[in-house]
Amino acid sequence: MVSSIALPRIMRIGGGAAGELGGVLAGLGLSRPLLVTDAFLVRTGAADRLLANLRDAGLEGEVFSETVPDPTTDSLIGGLEAVAAHRADCLVGFGGGSPMDTAKALGLLSAQGGEMRDYKAPRNNSGPALPVIAIPTTAGSGSEATQFTVITDSATDEKMLCTGLAFLPVATIVDYELTVSMPSRLTADTGVDALTHAVEAYVSRKANAFSDGLALTAIRTIGRNIRRAYADGADLDAREAMMFAATQAGIAFSNSSVALVHGMSRPIGAHFHVAHGLSNAMLFPAVTAFSVHAAAGRYADCARAFGAAGQGDPDSLAADKLVEALAVLCKDLDVPTPQSYGIDQEKWDEVTPLMAQQALASGSPGNNPIVPTASQIEDLYAQIYS
Repeated sequence: MVSSIALPRIMRIGGGAAGELGGVLAGLGLSRPLLVTDAFLVRTGAADRLLANLRDAGLEGEVFSETVPDPTTDSLIGGLEAVAAHRADCLVGFGGGSPMDTAKALGLLSAQGGEMRDYKAPRNNSGPALPVIAIPTTAGSGSEATQFTVITDSATDEKMLCTGLAFLPVATIVDYELTVSMPSRLTADTGVDALTHAVEAYVSRKANAFSDGLALTAIRTIGRNIRRAYADGADLDAREAMMFAATQAGIAFSNSSVALVHGMSRPIGAHFHVAHGLSNAMLFPAVTAFSVHAAAGRYADCARAFGAAGQGDPDSLAADKLVEALAVLCKDLDVPTPQSYGIDQEKWDEVTPLMAQQALASGSPGNNPIVPTASQIEDLYAQIYS
């Protein structure tokens, strides 16, 4: 079987790598970058430090800092105006998954026009886009290395998965030092997000030998370091390991796919404004329990890599141990249920059928070892509520 593999053209990885942004852009022949970030990174001075780096390289940079968590089509309007006003020839997505996803969407819309809903899955987008350089400040989304972006339709609350090479960053700068200030809750949520990417990439129906190696390496690294990073944000070895694992997991699922957890997670984020990594964590143990016996060998490999099972354990036992380990992990990381998070049960039950349809429409559940029906997805939503 031939696998189609796509990676950023340039990757700079390591502590202090963010200081090489100006040189990377100059080497690409780019001169008018728009830094797409959020208000927090402006307040901390991180955005100004990047702008100074651009100026030192002789580049004319400008900032758009009005990105929002879980970006919406409405939130792109100001960004498109900023791209045009600056006459930007590239976009630097600087922050967590939301600024990077925003930059990707702006890059495509600036070149092709139209509405974001025109580009949602199952459409594959390979047309022109302004080049994106991605610099993550969280260790989770993997968006710095993927050919995906996720944008919520402001008119319908649908969290749209948009795919294709048009969204793949041309360059990625992965600097774990940018994650040291992450609070414990964000460390946990983004870490579980990365673990979900790696496991789903490995058990996906689109898994391949290239993505498999990266996925297992990421699972192994996260298993050894996620609790350390959560307990002590100043543990630089754990921070570095989690950052690299998040990028490896991002490359893995970009060249394989995610599956049912992500399909069900996006509607939770859209309707209840739950952070993406946290909604993944709410779902991860239950969805894995639902899926595990359809691909026991693959889940067993994940369990052994994570440290939940031994090499001598039969596959069925090892796979069950992974389900148990995920439940313990979520307990250790204080992952709430939708109920304890404060989501009203009546509203949850009301939108469950719509969330199930939106999950299926994204295409991700079709990559799951068991392809669920809408009714089975509704049952899983009911199961995780409390």
